Amino acid sequence: MKTLKDVISLKFKTSESEGVIFHGEGQQGDYITLELKKAKLVLNLNLGSNQLGSIYGHTSMMTGSLLDDHHWHSVLIERHGRNINLTLDRHIQHFRTNGEFDYLDLDYEITFGGMPFSGKPSSNSRKNFKGCMESINYNGNNITDLAKRKKLEPSNVGNLSFSCVEPHTVPVFFNATSYLEAPGRPRQDLFSVSFLFRTWNPNGLLVFSNFADDLGNVEIDINEGKVSVHVNVTLVKKNRIDISS
Repeated sequence: MKTLKDVISLKFKTSESEGVIFHGEGQQGDYITLELKKAKLVLNLNLGSNQLGSIYGHTSMMTGSLLDDHHWHSVLIERHGRNINLTLDRHIQHFRTNGEFDYLDLDYEITFGGMPFSGKPSSNSRKNFKGCMESINYNGNNITDLAKRKKLEPSNVGNLSFSCVEPHTVPVFFNATSYLEAPGRPRQDLFSVSFLFRTWNPNGLLVFSNFADDLGNVEIDINEGKVSVHVNVTLVKKNRIDISS
């Protein structure tokens, strides 16, 4: 497939910070890859390089952050020659590809949700996408609808389900004055707590608990953007332990 124009759109949601959303490559070194890296969206594109090294076509564009929040995000890629519009959740970035070529030369296979092993160093270190996608449209073709009706030939649909399982976790939003008090577990010699959190604030108290029988307390907080754990024990000489990360 040799195209001067491309329009690719889809929606995704995931709790994973890494994963290939779609990928296509050609025999002449052209490629296009959309993937998540450290919960950011990265578009890698190459319309062609030459062996002399005077034309280097690799172009990379990064947008967004914290996209592993298990919420739906919409992506639109519009390409006309070397001019690209990359839209993520209505935020548009315009850029121009490196090199001198205008056409994208791809093989017949484009993969969504991962990339095949091609023997190239780039293909074996990338993770497959884990999550949900919908409304995949590639140059006027409704890929999700065609896949569901088994109209994609040839195609290799591996372990797909045409439904999106919602997570069982229940998030809690805290404002500046709210808190959640839970019952303790008396007569236990083990204190264990785990949770996921996300905040824009550099300071704040996450967890506090007094130990029974006035043995001390434990406090977990954010201080200048770092998570700190403070354990106060009243019955020993070295009565305070501080851990920061």
